[in-house]
Amino acid sequence: RAALDRATVLLSMTKGGKRIDNVWGSGGGQQSVKHLVKEIDMLLKEYLLSGDVLEVEHCLQELEVPHFHHELVYEAVVMVLESTGEKTFKMILDLLKSLWRSSVITMDQMKRGYERVYREIPDINLDVPHSYSVLERFVEECFQAGIISKELRDLCPSR
Repeated sequence: RAALDRATVLLSMTKGGKRIDNVWGSGGGQQSVKHLVKEIDMLLKEYLLSGDVLEVEHCLQELEVPHFHHELVYEAVVMVLESTGEKTFKMILDLLKSLWRSSVITMDQMKRGYERVYREIPDINLDVPHSYSVLERFVEECFQAGIISKELRDLCPSR
């Protein structure tokens, strides 16, 4: 009864009050999407600097959100589209290969990440004019590496 009373008080507090996640904990699914997106973005940027795949694996598992791994796939592919050199292309390909082989990222999460890129490619292309051709090349490389299925490859939009 005391826990329910406490929860009622916390839920009725204004936004200026204490945050509920500080009371119930902020691990795993308790973290906000905004926070998780920021963590994944930082994780990818650190990877591009260090090249440490095992560290990415460790940090991704530490976030405790396997249902949100599609965000890493999405952000990684967008980084490839926005990059200008081959280094990012190759590093992200290697990262996705490794995360796929170690089963950190499941087929479903990989598919969801790619499908989101496919849906948003017209908008991405406004900022990055060469994105369709880079995406087609990257998707083909991922298919050749066994990261994505033929069906997912065939869904890739083209100019």
